[in-house]
Amino acid sequence: MDYYDYQTVATEARIPEAKLAELVRLVQAEYPHDPMMCELHILRACLAIRDGRITMDEALAKRPPIAA
Repeated sequence: MDYYDYQTVATEARIPEAKLAELVRLVQAEYPHDPMMCELHILRACLAIRDGRITMDEALAKRPPIAA
């Protein structure tokens, strides 16, 4: 189920598919059991990139903790 249309915003922001997939993977690692929250954070990151508030590299800089 899709909650937010982050794909359209990612296209507007000219985010490459590979970078978007990496962003999705990172956010899903933070919210593995909450798809709505996951999509919301992806959308907010895409909006920030589109609007020039952050770069794609800055969005990808936060890495999830490595499971022990």
